[in-house]
Amino acid sequence: MSHFDLGRRRVMQAVGAGLLLPGLAPAVIASVKDRPQLTDGVQSGDLLGDRAMIWSRSDRPARMVVEWDTRSVFSNPRRFVSPLADSRTDFTARVELTGLPADQAIFYRVHFEDAQSGVASEPWFGHLRSVPQQRRDIRFVWSGDTVGQGFGINPDIGGMRIYEAMRLRLPDFFIHSGDTIYADGPVPAQLATESGRIWRNITTQAKSKVAETLDEYRGNYRYNLMDENVRRFNAEVPQIWQWDDHEVINNWSSSKQLDERYQTRDINTLVGRARQAWLEYSPMRRQSADGGGRIYRKLSYGPLLDVFVLDMRSYRGPNDDNLGAAKPFLGREQLDWLKGELKGSTAQWKVIAADMPIGLGVPDGEVSPGVPRWEAIANNDPGPAQGRELEIAELLGFLRAQQVRNHVWLTADVHYCAAHHYHPDRAAFQDFEPFWEFVAGPLNAGSFGPNPLDKTFGPEVVFEKAPPAQNTSPFAGFQFFGEVNIDGQTGELTVILRDLDGVSVFEQKLQPT
Repeated sequence: MSHFDLGRRRVMQAVGAGLLLPGLAPAVIASVKDRPQLTDGVQSGDLLGDRAMIWSRSDRPARMVVEWDTRSVFSNPRRFVSPLADSRTDFTARVELTGLPADQAIFYRVHFEDAQSGVASEPWFGHLRSVPQQRRDIRFVWSGDTVGQGFGINPDIGGMRIYEAMRLRLPDFFIHSGDTIYADGPVPAQLATESGRIWRNITTQAKSKVAETLDEYRGNYRYNLMDENVRRFNAEVPQIWQWDDHEVINNWSSSKQLDERYQTRDINTLVGRARQAWLEYSPMRRQSADGGGRIYRKLSYGPLLDVFVLDMRSYRGPNDDNLGAAKPFLGREQLDWLKGELKGSTAQWKVIAADMPIGLGVPDGEVSPGVPRWEAIANNDPGPAQGRELEIAELLGFLRAQQVRNHVWLTADVHYCAAHHYHPDRAAFQDFEPFWEFVAGPLNAGSFGPNPLDKTFGPEVVFEKAPPAQNTSPFAGFQFFGEVNIDGQTGELTVILRDLDGVSVFEQKLQPT
């Protein structure tokens, strides 16, 4: 594999803790208390061509300065400066690095300069590998669901250790498949678990109640960034974020009825605040569409891979029985965009990063007594496509007609891991070519499942691993992430599902066609 040497990564961990490199000093000498502070580490994300996004946060109005080089000694650094970061963005800042040489180790250091005095913070270091232009081995990881069901940062077990397990796999990048926070999930000081063992949390004011204000939503992201495993991971692994429901509230759609915990009674008000916080804290390139708030996008990673990042939350209609005529889920504009981008893709593999699975029934209470309400695509009716399923039927039929092959679906959401193979010979809707869907998660949350399988598109459970009881704690070990390896010579794609300690629990090799 063409990856960073592990020893070099160990060195970068040390400097990433905030130590100064020899010969590097702040522009203005000042005491520590007078300097700006990098409060939440650094992140990189959304690699694209010769570009990459760098994110960080200050404790006061300041400008973020990012310098990058292809050598860790920074003998020829290139400098980028952000606009002023102030309270309007919760002091978060991002810059887009440009002109990166292809397929190179890129080392970067970040500091903030006080908006008034110009005093500089100490630096924080990170690194990434730029996008290749030629065929080479690729490795990336994905998962979802961070700090759910009250399971937060537990110092007794070393915090969110799965992030360290992912980091040690030396991935080129990470796809966070949604539920980046649990804004509706307070984190208590302790929880009694299924074994009677006490789960102890680090707590903060922002995680003491459900998020309603903009600052409470922001505080959920700041909480996750307190974890040292997460900070190390963020400094070394570029990220691709999507969002799902818990960035706002469980199973939200326009029909969501807020419970008694909420003083704010309008779901759209909460969605607006949550989206702003998500956009402030994600290492994402802002897009002009949707008032700068569009989340779905395509990211190309050389000739072997295109990643299509979906938003299955923002454009859906109300959660209901999901039967009858077509009902919006991706929405017409996003669906047409996806069809066009997949048709135009020349990459060997087309990974569709979906925040929800296709064939698993995800219940959301009842519309009326005996009539279930559904949260995802499936409606638990094995017959012809109905409701939201009709968008997927349109997409799959289009891909077959246009001979778009080698598409693989990666998702999370359901808090267990699984491998599903879809085939028209088993399906009520048959106008598609066989494909695979892989499910991973949770990262640090309660474990659930397995969910019922809807046979409309002919899925078969090839593998699944779920807890023996619902909402088991991370103590039980049912926390999972997925890993994808693409062989640069043969084009073979291998999916591995791994547990909390990085141990493989399932592997599937796919040959390109």
